[in-house]
Amino acid sequence: MHTTTDSDVSNAATWIRQPQPPLIDLPKRPRRNRKSPAMRALLQETRLHPSNFVAPLFVIDGKAQKQPINSMPGVYRLSIDLLLKEVEILLNLGIKAVDLFPVMASEDKDAWGTVALQENNLFLRAIAALKTEFPELCVMADIALDPFTSHGHDGVVNETGDVINDETVAILAQLSVLAAAAGADVVAPSDMMDGRIGSIRMALDQAGFVDVSILAYAAKYASAFYGPFREALSSAPKFGNKKTYQLNPANAREALIECALDEYEAADMLLIKPALAYLDIIAKVRERTDLPVGGYHVSGEYAMVKAAALNGWIDGDRVMKECLYAIKRAGADFIFTYAAREMAERLLKGDDCP
Repeated sequence: MHTTTDSDVSNAATWIRQPQPPLIDLPKRPRRNRKSPAMRALLQETRLHPSNFVAPLFVIDGKAQKQPINSMPGVYRLSIDLLLKEVEILLNLGIKAVDLFPVMASEDKDAWGTVALQENNLFLRAIAALKTEFPELCVMADIALDPFTSHGHDGVVNETGDVINDETVAILAQLSVLAAAAGADVVAPSDMMDGRIGSIRMALDQAGFVDVSILAYAAKYASAFYGPFREALSSAPKFGNKKTYQLNPANAREALIECALDEYEAADMLLIKPALAYLDIIAKVRERTDLPVGGYHVSGEYAMVKAAALNGWIDGDRVMKECLYAIKRAGADFIFTYAAREMAERLLKGDDCP
């Protein structure tokens, strides 16, 4: 216990005799709105909810197969039986939408992605299983050829190694119809070929799938953040790069052109990829369209947080949540994220404050 001394009294008296600074004349004090957890929660502008999330899922052939992805801690390639169990957990957490990516064996790949159009392939079987088991689930199907091609590009290539646009679009339209027939609620072309949204819409309508939606990867950048995803799918390009069809990371107006074209061609939703590194694009697109806009919190953005957290450099849970708030705050109506399950678990515990 501290005992007051003559020195303490003397020091206090000296302080009191000194002229004190006048109170600041501040009628407006923003800190008043941050003074307690209750006030902060009441006035929070942006909120996350499990129903805002789309969970990307990787499906592999076989049974009882669960393969970890080294560069994406907490994410796995799952066989269909385990995929169904994972989706049941997601639904119970309030996550109502998933996006499916097939992991094809190397022997099932060729230069034209032929297996993509084979009935009853892994991709189509997984879609059908999900929709049969969980009819209430929104099943999104990734529409691209890179999981199926031996060269890893999103389309067929000619003898000089260039991706051929129109021939690729024709295949993507056929794949979209097959995915719709298998039960997909939404087809999500991620290839960035010119004109594919209009061609897919026409093919779906002619096949009778007028209610199947198109989520356009409207602004997908040629980003270095996709590395872990390509490891997950074993789909890294074997030659060249994807800069002739994916967007230049230095460009914003180019993204607005792509989004406007996809909207004109009857896209139902627009997606910006990556999200965190392109928040300005999400905001610009949000200002220019009334369509739903999403952001894809991609594998590299996820992996950076996980790696830093594993090294003890950051609070991974808080940083991950802050990333998702930033995407939502920029204008995204929905978010594709590999952190969907863990974040939903936290939100359901009442942890909705960043």
